[in-house]
Amino acid sequence: MQQAQNQKDGMKSPYYIALTTCPDSEVANSLAHAIVEQQLAACVNIIPAIQSVYLWQGEIETDNELLLVMKTNQQTLKALELFVLQQHPYETPEFICINIESGAQAYLDWITSSLKK
Repeated sequence: MQQAQNQKDGMKSPYYIALTTCPDSEVANSLAHAIVEQQLAACVNIIPAIQSVYLWQGEIETDNELLLVMKTNQQTLKALELFVLQQHPYETPEFICINIESGAQAYLDWITSSLKK
């Protein structure tokens, strides 16, 4: 009920999806397991075989990567960001967040119960 009230009042929900890309499955699996073990995200999906095209140091680069989709909440978001930035092998790792505007309340409750207090 609180989730619906927050949206009605124009407030953001406390739930987030955070994204980061990884260079290979070893890094992706290692980060995903450590993030869940540290209770910084309730779940991390590893999406394989994405192709990234980006501008880096004035050059257009193309790389095969994997995408981590991490489900977390506002209380844990900053700790998750710091962990990813410290543990990631990239010089400038992607870390972007999307607010979850709505979702099944039982799933959102599970996210909260799975994270560090």
